[in-house]
Amino acid sequence: MNEAFNTLLELEGRDPEFVRAYAAESARIEAIDSIINALDEARAEANLSKAALARAIGSEASTVRRLLSAESVNPTLSTIAEVAAALGMKVTLTPMTREERTRITEPMRACA
Repeated sequence: MNEAFNTLLELEGRDPEFVRAYAAESARIEAIDSIINALDEARAEANLSKAALARAIGSEASTVRRLLSAESVNPTLSTIAEVAAALGMKVTLTPMTREERTRITEPMRACA
């Protein structure tokens, strides 16, 4: 399976639009995973249950459980900012490393 995926990726990698879409999706997944993991770590460090965090943001406990536990989430920036604030954090942007810009930004801009 892994070899087949790599072969397909290599073939599709010749298409600039595929490379752009792959880079964009990779960036989206990495960013969301990083944010969700940081929020869940902050929640644990604050000794807050998911239910208590949900109450703090005026939400259902199931919403916070899904946000912090689901395999596939696509939270809004508004939700992220509210959860972060309840944990004493704020959302900020940081520049990518040179490697990340080469791997993600350049393929995305190549189709611009």
